[in-house]
Amino acid sequence: MKSTKNILASKINLPEDPIMFETENDISLQRRKELNALLNQRLASAVDLQMQMKQAHWNVKGPSFIGLHELFDKVAEAVEDYVDQIAERVVQLGGVAEGTVRMAAAHTRLSEYSTEISEGMAHVEGVARALSTFGAEARHMIDEAEALDDADTADLFTEVSRGIDKWLWFVEAHSQAAK
Repeated sequence: MKSTKNILASKINLPEDPIMFETENDISLQRRKELNALLNQRLASAVDLQMQMKQAHWNVKGPSFIGLHELFDKVAEAVEDYVDQIAERVVQLGGVAEGTVRMAAAHTRLSEYSTEISEGMAHVEGVARALSTFGAEARHMIDEAEALDDADTADLFTEVSRGIDKWLWFVEAHSQAAK
């Protein structure tokens, strides 16, 4: 059976042997390497998500412009905080946070955000889809961190998941109405 590290490295194109710094953290080096790969993949998607929220914020048009413009900006700010927390967790475990835009583009699991849309409800759908995808990734990360006996990372992603679900609710409320 392949190790989690080898499966991850092949799935997300990360180096087999990432740079790891010495730390007094009691999680084994092997587990920290596996967590590093997982966290950096989630970091890539989080950076992408943040920029997708800004894309929607900058380009939304229509009768709900101001409300959606402000909402998408608030979502982007919240995601920026998640990006920072994820990157800092990588470094706490002795890894190197791989958070440039180019790195994010190479490793994100989110679909490309359409540049062809401008109307508010189309952005609501695009933003909801991106939030939903990232929310599923966050929940999956909780399970992966627990499998690697890292309660702190699992807790971090529980917080991220809770926040993403809240923002998804706020966004979807713009398209949900009683019929």
